[in-house]
Amino acid sequence: MSVQALVAIADTALAGLAHRRVDFELVAAAEPLRRGFEAQGWQAMRLLWMRHQSAAPPRPGVAVQEVAYDAVQHLRVAWLREDFPGQDLAVLQAAREIALRRNAQVLAVREGGAAVAFAQLERDGDSAEISRVYVDVEHRGSGLGTAITHAAILAAGDVKDLWISADDEDRPKNLYARLGFRPAWTGMEFLRLL
Repeated sequence: MSVQALVAIADTALAGLAHRRVDFELVAAAEPLRRGFEAQGWQAMRLLWMRHQSAAPPRPGVAVQEVAYDAVQHLRVAWLREDFPGQDLAVLQAAREIALRRNAQVLAVREGGAAVAFAQLERDGDSAEISRVYVDVEHRGSGLGTAITHAAILAAGDVKDLWISADDEDRPKNLYARLGFRPAWTGMEFLRLL
C-alpha cells in the first residue's frame, strides 16, 4: 500500500483521536515508506524488541523500591514533555487507566524523598514487559537507568518471557543488552500528533 492509502486508513480508523499511529511488525516493509510518512509530518521510530535471555551483571548499589503508580506522575509528565512537546497531558490519564487494569508494578529510585527514576513492569500470563524506563534529565549518566532496569528484571521473577523495547536508533538498547536482553525483531512505528 502507498503512504497515502495508509494515512487514509489511519485517519478513518482513528477519527476523533488526538493522534494517528501505524505500526509495521517488519522493518523491511516499513523502511521504504519512511520518507513518505516523514514528509507528511509523521515521526518514525525503529522499535527494537528485546527478550531477556542471559543473566544480568551484579545488581548496582542503588536503592530501588516499589511505589504507587501515581508516585512517579511528575516523571511521566517530564517524559511526555520531553518526547512529545505540546501534547495534551490527558494521554497520561488514559495510559494510567490501562496500566492499572493490567496491575502494573512501578519501581522507583528516590532522592530527597522524590522519585528521580522509574520503571514500569506489566505482566500477562507467564510473560512480562518492562514497558517504561525513565530517568530525570538531571540524573542521567549516574547509573540510575541500569539500576532501575535491573530491579525490574528481578521484580519480573520467574516469567517465561521478559520483554523490553528500545528505539533502535538510540542508546538504551546498549544498556538493555548489557543487562541480558537480546534483539528479537525490529519493527517500525509511524506517529502523527494532531
